[in-house]
Amino acid sequence: MVIDVAASVIANRPLSSDYNVLALAAPAIAAAAAPGQFVMVKSGAGFDPLLRRPFSVFEILRDTAGAASGLTILSKRIGVSTSLIYEAREGQRIDCLGPLGRPFTVIDPPTEAWMIAGGVGLAPFATLAQSLQARGVTATLFYGARRAEELFYLDFFRALGVELVVTTEDGSLGERGRVVAPLDRRLASRPPAAKVMLYACGPEGMLAATARTAMKYDRPCQVSVERIMGCGLGGCYSCVVPMRDGHGGFHHVRSCISGPVLPADQIVWDTM
Repeated sequence: MVIDVAASVIANRPLSSDYNVLALAAPAIAAAAAPGQFVMVKSGAGFDPLLRRPFSVFEILRDTAGAASGLTILSKRIGVSTSLIYEAREGQRIDCLGPLGRPFTVIDPPTEAWMIAGGVGLAPFATLAQSLQARGVTATLFYGARRAEELFYLDFFRALGVELVVTTEDGSLGERGRVVAPLDRRLASRPPAAKVMLYACGPEGMLAATARTAMKYDRPCQVSVERIMGCGLGGCYSCVVPMRDGHGGFHHVRSCISGPVLPADQIVWDTM
Protein backbone atom coordinates (compact mmCIF):
# COMPACT_ATOMS: atom_id res chain seq x y z
CA MET A 1 0.00 0.00 0.00
CA VAL A 2 1.30 3.45 -0.94
CA ILE A 3 1.30 5.98 1.91
CA ASP A 4 1.47 9.78 1.68
CA VAL A 5 2.59 11.65 4.79
CA ALA A 6 3.84 15.08 5.77
CA ALA A 7 6.99 13.75 7.40
CA SER A 8 8.86 15.74 10.00
CA VAL A 9 12.60 16.11 9.48
CA ILE A 10 14.31 14.20 12.30
CA ALA A 11 17.85 15.15 11.35
CA ASN A 12 19.91 16.46 8.45
CA ARG A 13 23.46 15.14 8.33
CA PRO A 14 25.82 16.85 5.86
CA LEU A 15 28.37 14.43 4.42
CA SER A 16 30.21 17.08 2.39
CA SER A 17 29.55 20.47 0.83
CA ASP A 18 27.14 18.81 -1.64
CA TYR A 19 25.97 15.50 -0.13
CA ASN A 20 23.68 14.94 2.84
CA VAL A 21 21.52 12.31 4.52
CA LEU A 22 18.04 13.50 5.48
CA ALA A 23 16.11 11.56 8.13
CA LEU A 24 12.30 11.67 7.94
CA ALA A 25 9.70 10.54 10.47
CA ALA A 26 7.69 8.27 8.17
CA PRO A 27 7.27 5.06 10.18
CA ALA A 28 4.46 3.56 8.10
CA ILE A 29 6.45 3.95 4.87
CA ALA A 30 9.64 2.67 6.51
CA ALA A 31 7.88 -0.42 7.89
CA ALA A 32 6.56 -1.34 4.44
CA ALA A 33 9.69 -0.56 2.39
CA ALA A 34 11.78 -3.30 0.75
CA PRO A 35 15.37 -2.94 -0.51
CA GLY A 36 15.41 -1.06 -3.80
CA GLN A 37 12.10 0.77 -3.37
CA PHE A 38 11.87 4.56 -3.41
CA VAL A 39 9.88 7.54 -2.17
CA MET A 40 8.66 10.68 -3.93
CA VAL A 41 9.63 13.75 -1.92
CA LYS A 42 8.23 17.31 -2.19
CA SER A 43 11.12 19.39 -0.94
CA GLY A 44 9.39 22.78 -0.85
CA ALA A 45 6.03 24.22 0.14
CA GLY A 46 5.65 26.48 -2.92
CA PHE A 47 5.48 25.97 -6.67
CA ASP A 48 9.26 25.84 -7.24
CA PRO A 49 9.82 22.98 -7.49
CA LEU A 50 6.32 22.01 -8.57
CA LEU A 51 6.77 18.22 -8.65
CA ARG A 52 8.16 15.68 -6.24
CA ARG A 53 11.52 14.02 -6.76
CA PRO A 54 12.33 10.29 -6.44
CA PHE A 55 14.86 9.06 -3.86
CA SER A 56 15.81 5.51 -2.96
CA VAL A 57 15.08 4.54 0.61
CA PHE A 58 18.57 4.66 2.12
CA GLU A 59 18.21 3.51 5.73
CA ILE A 60 15.32 2.25 7.85
CA LEU A 61 15.44 3.92 11.26
CA ARG A 62 14.29 1.91 14.27
CA ASP A 63 13.37 2.69 17.86
CA THR A 64 14.72 0.89 20.92
CA ALA A 65 12.15 -1.86 20.49
CA GLY A 66 13.22 -2.45 16.88
CA ALA A 67 10.10 -0.98 15.28
CA ALA A 68 10.51 1.19 12.17
CA SER A 69 10.41 4.86 13.15
CA GLY A 70 11.54 6.58 9.96
CA LEU A 71 13.76 6.47 6.92
CA THR A 72 16.64 8.36 5.38
CA ILE A 73 17.44 9.51 1.86
CA LEU A 74 20.90 10.16 0.42
CA SER A 75 21.01 13.31 -1.72
CA LYS A 76 23.50 15.27 -3.81
CA ARG A 77 22.87 19.01 -4.16
CA ILE A 78 22.44 19.76 -7.88
CA GLY A 79 19.31 21.84 -8.50
CA VAL A 80 16.44 23.53 -6.68
CA SER A 81 14.92 20.39 -5.12
CA THR A 82 18.18 18.93 -3.85
CA SER A 83 19.31 22.32 -2.56
CA LEU A 84 16.14 22.54 -0.46
CA ILE A 85 16.78 19.02 0.82
CA TYR A 86 20.36 19.94 1.69
CA GLU A 87 19.14 22.99 3.62
CA ALA A 88 16.17 21.30 5.39
CA ARG A 89 15.92 21.92 9.13
CA GLU A 90 14.86 19.69 12.00
CA GLY A 91 11.09 19.82 12.52
CA GLN A 92 10.37 20.97 8.97
CA ARG A 93 7.57 19.09 7.20
CA ILE A 94 8.32 17.37 3.90
CA ASP A 95 5.70 15.49 1.86
CA CYS A 96 6.80 11.89 1.38
CA LEU A 97 4.99 9.29 -0.77
CA GLY A 98 5.92 5.61 -0.75
CA PRO A 99 7.12 2.96 -0.71
CA LEU A 100 7.07 2.81 -4.49
CA GLY A 101 8.40 0.56 -7.22
CA ARG A 102 9.69 -2.96 -7.65
CA PRO A 103 12.41 -3.95 -5.15
CA PHE A 104 15.49 -6.10 -5.49
CA THR A 105 15.13 -9.87 -5.30
CA VAL A 106 17.06 -10.81 -2.16
CA ILE A 107 18.97 -14.05 -2.65
CA ASP A 108 19.91 -16.83 -0.23
CA PRO A 109 23.20 -18.69 0.30
CA PRO A 110 25.23 -20.19 -1.25
CA THR A 111 24.78 -17.53 -3.96
CA GLU A 112 27.00 -14.50 -3.34
CA ALA A 113 25.77 -10.91 -3.73
CA TRP A 114 27.92 -8.34 -5.54
CA MET A 115 26.61 -4.78 -5.32
CA ILE A 116 27.95 -2.21 -7.80
CA ALA A 117 27.41 1.44 -6.85
CA GLY A 118 28.37 4.68 -8.54
CA GLY A 119 28.02 7.95 -6.61
CA VAL A 120 24.58 8.35 -5.02
CA GLY A 121 23.78 4.96 -6.55
CA LEU A 122 24.95 3.72 -3.16
CA ALA A 123 21.52 4.60 -1.75
CA PRO A 124 19.55 1.33 -2.22
CA PHE A 125 22.39 -0.84 -0.97
CA ALA A 126 22.25 0.01 2.74
CA THR A 127 18.93 -1.79 3.24
CA LEU A 128 19.91 -4.52 0.75
CA ALA A 129 23.16 -5.21 2.63
CA GLN A 130 21.25 -5.52 5.90
CA SER A 131 18.79 -7.97 4.33
CA LEU A 132 21.64 -10.01 2.88
CA GLN A 133 23.42 -10.13 6.24
CA ALA A 134 20.22 -11.35 7.92
CA ARG A 135 20.13 -14.25 5.44
CA GLY A 136 23.81 -15.08 5.85
CA VAL A 137 24.72 -14.12 2.28
CA THR A 138 28.35 -13.29 1.49
CA ALA A 139 28.35 -9.78 0.04
CA THR A 140 30.80 -7.52 -1.80
CA LEU A 141 30.35 -3.83 -2.62
CA PHE A 142 32.10 -2.42 -5.69
CA TYR A 143 31.88 1.31 -5.04
CA GLY A 144 33.14 4.03 -7.37
CA ALA A 145 33.24 7.82 -7.22
CA ARG A 146 35.17 10.70 -8.70
CA ARG A 147 37.31 11.18 -5.59
CA ALA A 148 37.72 9.87 -2.05
CA GLU A 149 35.64 12.69 -0.58
CA GLU A 150 32.59 11.34 -2.42
CA LEU A 151 32.76 7.85 -0.92
CA PHE A 152 30.46 7.50 2.08
CA TYR A 153 29.33 4.98 4.70
CA LEU A 154 32.32 2.67 4.22
CA ASP A 155 32.35 1.76 7.93
CA PHE A 156 28.61 1.04 7.79
CA PHE A 157 29.16 -1.67 5.16
CA ARG A 158 32.29 -3.02 6.86
CA ALA A 159 30.28 -3.46 10.06
CA LEU A 160 27.84 -5.65 8.11
CA GLY A 161 30.71 -7.86 6.95
CA VAL A 162 30.58 -6.57 3.36
CA GLU A 163 33.85 -6.74 1.43
CA LEU A 164 34.68 -3.35 -0.13
CA VAL A 165 36.25 -2.87 -3.55
CA VAL A 166 36.72 0.87 -3.99
CA THR A 167 37.67 2.91 -7.06
CA THR A 168 38.10 6.64 -7.66
CA GLU A 169 38.60 8.40 -10.97
CA ASP A 170 41.44 10.50 -9.57
CA GLY A 171 43.10 7.62 -7.68
CA SER A 172 42.70 9.30 -4.27
CA LEU A 173 41.35 6.09 -2.70
CA GLY A 174 41.39 2.50 -3.86
CA GLU A 175 42.03 1.64 -7.49
CA ARG A 176 42.26 4.45 -10.03
CA GLY A 177 39.59 4.24 -12.71
CA ARG A 178 36.00 3.11 -13.13
CA VAL A 179 34.32 0.58 -10.88
CA VAL A 180 33.45 -1.91 -13.65
CA ALA A 181 37.14 -2.74 -14.21
CA PRO A 182 37.67 -4.66 -10.93
CA LEU A 183 34.22 -6.20 -11.36
CA ASP A 184 35.28 -7.60 -14.74
CA ARG A 185 38.49 -9.04 -13.29
CA ARG A 186 36.69 -10.61 -10.36
CA LEU A 187 34.08 -12.22 -12.61
CA ALA A 188 36.80 -13.53 -14.92
CA SER A 189 38.47 -15.23 -11.96
CA ARG A 190 35.34 -17.00 -10.74
CA PRO A 191 34.45 -20.47 -12.05
CA PRO A 192 31.11 -20.61 -13.91
CA ALA A 193 29.67 -22.93 -11.25
CA ALA A 194 30.16 -20.33 -8.50
CA LYS A 195 26.79 -18.61 -8.06
CA VAL A 196 26.82 -14.81 -8.04
CA MET A 197 24.00 -12.27 -8.26
CA LEU A 198 24.89 -8.74 -9.37
CA TYR A 199 22.98 -5.68 -8.18
CA ALA A 200 23.80 -2.26 -9.66
CA CYS A 201 22.74 1.34 -9.21
CA GLY A 202 24.33 4.51 -10.52
CA PRO A 203 24.72 6.56 -13.70
CA GLU A 204 23.27 4.93 -16.81
CA GLY A 205 26.67 4.61 -18.46
CA MET A 206 27.89 2.59 -15.49
CA LEU A 207 24.72 0.49 -15.49
CA ALA A 208 25.13 -0.28 -19.20
CA ALA A 209 28.77 -1.28 -18.69
CA THR A 210 27.82 -3.46 -15.73
CA ALA A 211 25.03 -5.11 -17.72
CA ARG A 212 27.38 -5.90 -20.61
CA THR A 213 29.96 -7.29 -18.21
CA ALA A 214 27.34 -9.48 -16.53
CA MET A 215 26.19 -10.81 -19.91
CA LYS A 216 29.80 -11.42 -20.94
CA TYR A 217 30.19 -13.85 -18.05
CA ASP A 218 26.58 -15.11 -18.14
CA ARG A 219 25.75 -13.78 -14.68
CA PRO A 220 22.31 -12.55 -13.53
CA CYS A 221 22.15 -8.83 -12.88
CA GLN A 222 19.46 -6.55 -11.50
CA VAL A 223 19.84 -2.80 -12.05
CA SER A 224 18.06 0.04 -10.31
CA VAL A 225 17.56 2.67 -13.00
CA GLU A 226 17.59 6.38 -12.21
CA ARG A 227 15.10 8.09 -14.52
CA ILE A 228 13.35 11.46 -14.33
CA MET A 229 9.96 10.94 -12.68
CA GLY A 230 7.06 13.33 -12.46
CA CYS A 231 4.64 11.29 -10.35
CA GLY A 232 6.16 7.93 -9.38
CA LEU A 233 2.80 6.24 -9.91
CA GLY A 234 2.80 5.47 -13.62
CA GLY A 235 0.62 8.37 -14.74
CA CYS A 236 3.04 10.72 -16.48
CA TYR A 237 5.13 8.31 -18.60
CA SER A 238 8.27 10.41 -18.08
CA CYS A 239 10.39 7.52 -16.79
CA VAL A 240 10.07 4.94 -19.57
CA VAL A 241 12.81 2.38 -20.25
CA PRO A 242 13.12 0.32 -23.48
CA MET A 243 12.90 -3.44 -22.83
CA ARG A 244 13.24 -6.40 -25.19
CA ASP A 245 9.90 -7.96 -26.10
CA GLY A 246 11.08 -11.49 -26.98
CA HIS A 247 10.25 -11.06 -30.68
CA GLY A 248 13.32 -9.16 -31.81
CA GLY A 249 11.86 -5.77 -30.98
CA PHE A 250 11.34 -3.74 -27.85
CA HIS A 251 8.66 -1.96 -25.89
CA HIS A 252 8.74 0.70 -23.18
CA VAL A 253 7.93 0.15 -19.52
CA ARG A 254 7.43 2.74 -16.82
CA SER A 255 10.36 2.37 -14.44
CA CYS A 256 8.34 3.73 -11.51
CA ILE A 257 6.01 0.70 -11.52
CA SER A 258 7.85 -1.99 -13.55
CA GLY A 259 11.09 -0.92 -11.84
CA PRO A 260 13.15 0.84 -10.68
CA VAL A 261 14.74 -2.60 -10.37
CA LEU A 262 14.87 -4.29 -13.78
CA PRO A 263 16.68 -7.30 -15.28
CA ALA A 264 19.80 -5.86 -16.89
CA ASP A 265 19.85 -8.26 -19.84
CA GLN A 266 16.37 -7.22 -20.98
CA ILE A 267 17.06 -3.47 -21.20
CA VAL A 268 17.88 -2.10 -24.66
CA TRP A 269 20.88 -0.06 -23.53
CA ASP A 270 21.75 1.35 -26.96
CA THR A 271 18.51 3.33 -27.05
CA MET A 272 18.66 4.72 -23.51
